[in-house]
Amino acid sequence: MKFTSKLMISAGVIASASAIWHLLCIIGGPIWFVFARAPQPIIDSAKQGTLLAPLGTVVVAALMFACSIFAFSVIGLIPKVPLLKTALVTIATLCTLRGLLAIPSFTHATGLDVWQIIASSVWFYVGCCFILGSIQQYQLEKPAI
Repeated sequence: MKFTSKLMISAGVIASASAIWHLLCIIGGPIWFVFARAPQPIIDSAKQGTLLAPLGTVVVAALMFACSIFAFSVIGLIPKVPLLKTALVTIATLCTLRGLLAIPSFTHATGLDVWQIIASSVWFYVGCCFILGSIQQYQLEKPAI
């Protein structure tokens, strides 16, 4: 198994685990949303029992599961899905940018948030995996000269 394939499997597993974690927040209630550093409107929705928290969480989880599908598709664990190359580049960009969110917290000693640093590091890793997966996909589809 290629190194890139192993990285894509790890990225897909991380995305699926993150999706499951998000869905568990619905069951865990407001305190889980607080622990997960959800935006305040989502926490308020969970406390008030409105639909914003569960629906928003399901949408985020679905996007994360979609990342897993694209990760597994690029290495052939599942059949090729439509828009694979576009999705890989988009996911790589979004995950890498999400990973870079922690950088401002390094400039302020009081602003250090261990959860943010860990989450950002994980998503930066996933973004790098998707970058390599994108490169692999473009190389495989490049016509031979």
